[in-house]
Amino acid sequence: MSRVPEFATVDPFDGMTADNPGKLQNLVGGQWLDSDASYDDIIDPMTGQVMLQVPETQNHAPFIEGLRSCPKSGLHNPLKNPDRYVMLGQVCARAAALMAEKHVEDYFTKLIQRVMPKTWNQCLGEVVVTRVFLENFAGDGVRFLARGFSNPGNHTGQESRGYRWPYGPVVIIAPFNFPLEIPALQLVGALAMGNRPLNKPETKVSVVLEQFVRLLIHAGLPPGDLDVIHCRGKSMGELIDTAKDDIRLLQFTGSSSVAEHLSEVMSGAVRIEDAGFDWKVIGPDYHPEWLDYVAWQCDEDAYNGTGQKCSAESIVFAHENWADALLPKLKTLAARRNLEDLSIGPVLTWTNEQMHAHVDAIAAIPGAELLFGGKSLSGHSIPDCYGAFEPTAVRVPLSAVAGEHFGLVTTELFGPFQVIVTWGDDDLPTVLNILERMSHHLTAAVVSKDVSFQNAVLGATVNGTTYCGIRGRTTGAPQNHWFGPGGDPRGAGIGTPEAISITWSHHREIIADQGPQPDGWTIPPLT
Repeated sequence: MSRVPEFATVDPFDGMTADNPGKLQNLVGGQWLDSDASYDDIIDPMTGQVMLQVPETQNHAPFIEGLRSCPKSGLHNPLKNPDRYVMLGQVCARAAALMAEKHVEDYFTKLIQRVMPKTWNQCLGEVVVTRVFLENFAGDGVRFLARGFSNPGNHTGQESRGYRWPYGPVVIIAPFNFPLEIPALQLVGALAMGNRPLNKPETKVSVVLEQFVRLLIHAGLPPGDLDVIHCRGKSMGELIDTAKDDIRLLQFTGSSSVAEHLSEVMSGAVRIEDAGFDWKVIGPDYHPEWLDYVAWQCDEDAYNGTGQKCSAESIVFAHENWADALLPKLKTLAARRNLEDLSIGPVLTWTNEQMHAHVDAIAAIPGAELLFGGKSLSGHSIPDCYGAFEPTAVRVPLSAVAGEHFGLVTTELFGPFQVIVTWGDDDLPTVLNILERMSHHLTAAVVSKDVSFQNAVLGATVNGTTYCGIRGRTTGAPQNHWFGPGGDPRGAGIGTPEAISITWSHHREIIADQGPQPDGWTIPPLT
C-alpha cells in the first residue's frame, strides 16, 4: 500500500477491496520490504470486512542488526554530527508544510477514521496536533532541544558543561487509540535527540504510522535513520527478549500490565505512559451560568473517541451542589451520540460481554444505580470481536468507593463508561484519600473558581497533566503542553521540549579542565 503523501488526492483505501486488500511493508535498513513470512488480515471495525494485510514478521535478525548499528552515543549529539539537528529541523518544516495541504490533511484524517472510527473532528485533531508539533520544531527547533548549560569551575580553564545526550538504539511501542499523534510525536522526539528508533505500531492501526514515516522520508528524512516493524505483540516480545541488551531505552504507551512486564524484561530501562483511571473533582462553588458548559465538557471527556482515550474521564466526584442539575444534563448529552457521525463507535479492546459484566458488577454495589446506558448498540455491522456499547454512567456512593469496593470501581474500562460520585461539604478528606490510593496518575481536572479549593486538591495530588479552573477537563492537545503521567520515575512525556528532552535523552556532564598547572605542584607523598 505505497502512497506518496504529496499526491494523496484520493481516499487512502481507493481501489482496495476485501478480495484485494492493501499490503503493508516493513522498513528495515533503509528499505521498504514485503513480509518474510505471512500476513495478518485487518478487518474494518465498522463492517467486519478485510481491509488490509499486515506482515506477521518472524525474522527479527535485520531489526536487531539495525539496533546494533547505532552506538550508545547516538546518530548525533552536541559533539558529533551536529549538522543532523539542522537537517531534522528542515524535515520537520517540510513535513509540516505537506500536512498543511488540504488533501494531505484529509488523507490522514480519513486514514485514522477508517482504522480507529471516531468523529471527523476527533481524527482531524490528531492531524492538526501532529502538524503543529512539527511546526514547533521546524528550523532551529530541533537544535534547541539539545540546549545545555555551563558552570564556572574552581580555577582558570575549568568549566563544567551539562549536555542532553541520546540513548542510541531505542524502541517505541505505540497504542491503537491515537494511530498518528502518539507514535508520530514520540518518533520525531526520539530522532531529534539523536536516537535510532525501532518502531512497533499497534497492528490494527499500523497503516497510519507507515504512511507518516513515508511522509517524513518524502520530506527528507534518511530512510536508514529508523526501522518500522509490523508484527503481533508476542513476536515483538520475543524480539525484545532477544535484543534487550542492545536496546538502551524502550518507550511504551498502552496497557499497565504490559508496561510492568516490559519494565521487568528491560530491567527498568523504560519510559511508560500506561493506564489512566482519570478523575475530575467538581468543587462546591456551583455556578449555574456554567452548568451547560461543565456538563458538555464532562460528556466530551468521557465519551469522545468512544471513551478510548488514555485521558478519558473515568470518574467524576461532583459536589452535591452540582449533582441535581448536572446528572440529567449528562444523560441528555450522552443520548445525542450515534454511530452515524461516529460520536460513538467500535470499542477495539473490550467486547460487549466484558463491558456488560463490568457495568453490572459496579451497578450491583449497594447503593449504586445505573444513570444511563448499559446496553449494547443495535442496528450495525460492527463485528463481534469488537464492542459496541451505549455511553454509560453508574452512580456509586462515596462510602463504597472509599471502602471495600475501591478496587472494582477504579478498574479502568477502556470504553464509553464513567463512574459518578457525589460528595458533601465534609467529604473532601475522603475524596482526597481516594485519589491518594489510586495507582496511576495520568490526567485529572479540578473544576472550580475557588482558588483555595483548587490548591487544596492540587496540593494533595500528583497527576502529571492536570487541568484546573471552571473549564477544567481531562483531555487536551499535547503539542502545547506536557502530557504524561506523574508520580512514576519511569513516566514518559509527550509534546513539549521538556517532554522530549526528559524522555529521549539523559544528562551528561563534561568537565573541561585545561588550565595551567598549579604553581609549585609536586607529587604529594603517600600517607
